Amino acid sequence: MLVRDKRIKIAGSSLLGIFARCTEDLVLMPPEINQNTVEILEEGLKVRPVPMLIGWSSVIGSLVCANSKGFVVTSQASTADLNRLSELGKAAKLPGKINAAGNVILANDSAALVHPGLNKRACDVVAETLGVKVVKGTIGGLKTVGMCGVATNNGILVHPRASDSEIDQLEDLFGLSVDVGTINFGSPLVGSGLLANSRGYLVGADTTGPELGRIEDALGYLLG
Repeated sequence: MLVRDKRIKIAGSSLLGIFARCTEDLVLMPPEINQNTVEILEEGLKVRPVPMLIGWSSVIGSLVCANSKGFVVTSQASTADLNRLSELGKAAKLPGKINAAGNVILANDSAALVHPGLNKRACDVVAETLGVKVVKGTIGGLKTVGMCGVATNNGILVHPRASDSEIDQLEDLFGLSVDVGTINFGSPLVGSGLLANSRGYLVGADTTGPELGRIEDALGYLLG
């Protein structure tokens, strides 16, 4: 299947980043997604689709942070969930009260920015499971950094209200250029509606042409 339009919906929603989580190799997604959308995810991101629930929930993107090395998941994940993920890489629950991992961790294959309220044990779990350097911080003054940004191995797109100091911290931590933008006709929570890796991206169906251009520039697709 040739994916011409990068704008799609998952389960009738433009909030792709709430319902799915992708890495360089795979995309975790709810099992109820129709076959046509599965094929678009597979081709658009050049990944293997892995249907599953986390803690009996379909909001996988909010509950899982992942990279090529592993998966950090909500403490509500079941033993069966962890066993399934362990077949694909390292897997661990995020300890503590703040544990919607996808919402509170922004990561790629080399680094992670995490919610400033995470304790040392939680930060250690992120570092060990994902094999990354971990730093606490905010984006646009918000602590839910996983929803405020998208980081691939080529670039980072974040909330348009990210401060200069926050952008400097991200560029120093990840060693990548950082740009600001929106998705879904003005939503600043870019992590809620954008799935991306170094091979491609898909974004919510309400995203505008100028927003697509900013995504492609920030994440390095125009260079290819």
